[in-house]
Amino acid sequence: MIHSYLKHFICLLLFVFSINAFAQTELKSKIVNFLTYEPLENASIYIDNSTIGTVSNTDGKFVLSVPQELENDTLVISSIGYKSFRTLVSDFVNDEDIFLEEDIASLDEVVIIAGTRPKTGNDIVLRAIKELPQNLPEQPYLQKGFLRHKERNKKEYKWLIESAITLYDSSYASGSRNNLKINVDENRKSYDLRDIDSLFVYSSYLRNTYKNFKMKSKQLRRDTIKTVRLVEAIKWNDIRVNGLGNLFKGRLNLIRNSNMSQALFGENILENHQFRLDTVLVDNGRKLYKLEIKKGKDYAGLNTIGIYNEGFEPKGWLYIYWDTYAIKKIEYELIAASDKQKKRSKSLLGTLNNHKLIISYMEYQGKMYPNYYYYETPKLVNVGDRSSDKFNKTEEEIKKEKEEQFYYTVQEILFTEIIQNPETIAEALQKTWSEDIFLQRPYNKEFWENYNILLESEEEEKLVRDLSKRATLFKE
Repeated sequence: MIHSYLKHFICLLLFVFSINAFAQTELKSKIVNFLTYEPLENASIYIDNSTIGTVSNTDGKFVLSVPQELENDTLVISSIGYKSFRTLVSDFVNDEDIFLEEDIASLDEVVIIAGTRPKTGNDIVLRAIKELPQNLPEQPYLQKGFLRHKERNKKEYKWLIESAITLYDSSYASGSRNNLKINVDENRKSYDLRDIDSLFVYSSYLRNTYKNFKMKSKQLRRDTIKTVRLVEAIKWNDIRVNGLGNLFKGRLNLIRNSNMSQALFGENILENHQFRLDTVLVDNGRKLYKLEIKKGKDYAGLNTIGIYNEGFEPKGWLYIYWDTYAIKKIEYELIAASDKQKKRSKSLLGTLNNHKLIISYMEYQGKMYPNYYYYETPKLVNVGDRSSDKFNKTEEEIKKEKEEQFYYTVQEILFTEIIQNPETIAEALQKTWSEDIFLQRPYNKEFWENYNILLESEEEEKLVRDLSKRATLFKE
């Protein structure tokens, strides 16, 4: 009897300890500008000397789950150009706005004391590219992250998927094509109201799949195509335009892939870009250069297979630490500039801004790791029936055609954990990896309970609610 009681007591203790081991403290608040009361988007919220963190949404709001064993550690809230906010996790008060004051260094003073340091924007960037081998990871690592992929036309969401992902990278020195991998671990939300991206896309899919295919898109009829073939076409188009492999292994991963052939930020960076030193800001007590990205003498391009993706000029901002020349953040856009690309973009996509990219990095143990990605691009959905008589269409039909002509596609990725243990990495690599976000997976409630995600904005919450309701009706 005593033995039985002892056994139950030990089991109870183990249960209590296991609960404490996985217990989390949820922190949530809103970050605003001290003077203007405007919300601060993309502010960094993290536990000092750890890899646990998140970023604020467009409303300045965030939520962060912190293991209870870190409750005596320091929470840091920082944003470039502002003084940081620091407090113990245990002292943090939820739902009280966090006000950050602007903080800026004197550019004139910095230039005077610079001495032999690079003084022009171009020279600063060239130095930063030269220092990449010292500032980026040189050992293999895993990163756990959260993906939100959404697509909408001009008035409503058409698709939303949220997933937990794992990134493996062997090192900056290795080529990403064969030494960087992405796996989709779990799905959190998946709503899809797309019937088919377009008959135009479907005909492109057939041309790329079957060598002898010659049929034009206007000869296809939606009611003659099997659903399974439509799914294949949508998947094919999503992968070639917005696939995770393209984002991480292609030219748009500007810093990680600066050593690849014809990289945008490679050895010929000044042919397609020029950089102007704008000012010197402060980030968490450290000075950093703020550089304007301007067009170079030649156009920039992505050389995407099967898609005309050339003839752009870059614009945006680059933030580089003063002391180490490590790149902290990139805000990068590709604007249609060549006559051919301008005509194509305006006619098919209704915009000259084809690619918008934000990448921010966090420093951990002296190396810079990707922290947050934002990638936005219009994706062609419907080229329209230009051979038909427009006078036979109502204003409502013409308006609907324009609304459905292309989707605004946005991918956001937040990385929340860095794993460097060789045994854990080796074990993970033994498993089958797949970057397929379309793969059906059952919802794992226990997994998501303490997983850090990107907080949706108030507008997104409303649109997602509408989408989920319509998706339920669609299934019925």
